[in-house]
Amino acid sequence: MKNAILGTLLGAVLITMVTGMLVEGNSACAQRTTPPWSNGSGGELIALTETVDEKYQQVTVIDPARRAMSVYHIDLKDGKITLRGVRNIHWDLEMLEFNGTSPLPQEIGGLVEQR
Repeated sequence: MKNAILGTLLGAVLITMVTGMLVEGNSACAQRTTPPWSNGSGGELIALTETVDEKYQQVTVIDPARRAMSVYHIDLKDGKITLRGVRNIHWDLEMLEFNGTSPLPQEIGGLVEQR
């Protein structure tokens, strides 16, 4: 039970730091030139969270500057945090289509160019 509470608190702190939902007016934050959740490159991290199958909380962290994402699972029973995957999405975003259905982007482009 102690581990579950500790893990849940740690997960909440991680989410809070990543999403930047720190209390405004915190004197320690007021002295900083960059937010404490910043990745240092001027861009901020994005965090999305969702409970999955009432077994774990999934936290997805996206770094827009690096075009990368990571996914964590926080076990709701014991609070254990597990890194499930990390991926650079730069090349994913360069694709014109994947698992697409008609009309595909190239088909639409061809129709527009015919005008």
